[in-house]
Amino acid sequence: MTGAPTHTSASTADGPSERPLRAAVLGAGSWGTTFAAVLADAGCAVTVWGRDEEVCRQIADEHRNERYLPGITLPDAVGATTDARAALAGADVVAVAVPSQSARATLAPLADALAPHAVVVSLMKGVELSTDRRMSEVVAESFGIDLARVAVVSGPNLAKEIAQRQPTATVVASTSEDTARIVARACASSYFRPYTNRDVVGVELCGAVKNVIALAVGISQGRGLGYNTMATVITRGLVEISRLGLALGADAETFPGLAGMGDLMATCASPDSRNHTLGCHIGRGMSLEEAVAATGGTAEGVKSSRSVLELAGSLGVDMPITAAVVRVLYEGLPVGELAALLLARPRKAEGV
Repeated sequence: MTGAPTHTSASTADGPSERPLRAAVLGAGSWGTTFAAVLADAGCAVTVWGRDEEVCRQIADEHRNERYLPGITLPDAVGATTDARAALAGADVVAVAVPSQSARATLAPLADALAPHAVVVSLMKGVELSTDRRMSEVVAESFGIDLARVAVVSGPNLAKEIAQRQPTATVVASTSEDTARIVARACASSYFRPYTNRDVVGVELCGAVKNVIALAVGISQGRGLGYNTMATVITRGLVEISRLGLALGADAETFPGLAGMGDLMATCASPDSRNHTLGCHIGRGMSLEEAVAATGGTAEGVKSSRSVLELAGSLGVDMPITAAVVRVLYEGLPVGELAALLLARPRKAEGV
């Protein structure tokens, strides 16, 4: 594996640089396309890679992605291609926005195409099934690079709002301060404010588990339950996230911050959240297959719920909301029994 980046043009995070950064975004869905626009607005020349020829043609020729971001005009500096190696050629920053469970299969064949100085940004939210690896670990292993060259971006970052250039903040986490600064410089703009952080474990677990909690909130709202229930699930969900994170050595300060409570609130409350929307469909009586089709996009919490629960079980960490979501999605628990199941748990002090 190769270590942290050493090139001078991208390592000056706050001052002038020798040249604009070149960026590649692997994944032409809503978040990948939105982050490409963020990078372009921050001054990068960006190439998006996607599998769909028409989506890539429209991004390159018309600066639109009507399938995933209808009504949004993309910056002129965003191009697109179906050739992943062409997208990666010479890129200083590579952002990965593919479905988490297919990331390894997508990235591993491209390892030799990654520039030796490039840093890689994981935009994915999940834990890999069967390995319990976080996405930064999957990225590093797939590309054959040191974790010091990997950063993760997570926060209250709903793609549609950012694509409309509504103000938000995010967390850029990496074990390397230099890598975090490179990525922060690459995406900082008048409407997108990055904060750097070294707690990769905590930031990634917040991003993975909040999707599962959003499913639970959506299910409850699909059943017609109100804000008391939503607030209960969100706050107890944060306890589950914190419990798992602390067991893995995360920093306690991460959980009430942007990547923790900030992202949890946005994902659980917004109708633009796919996980919340899919949960609502389940709560209204749809099967999982029907709900996935009706949502019309990847809801990472569906698959991550099982891998998160598996990881928690291996550590002896109790995660009742996550366990209940898995039972509803995969084990036939009627949605009407979800709330009763959680409230029937033994009483105890709030802080435990």
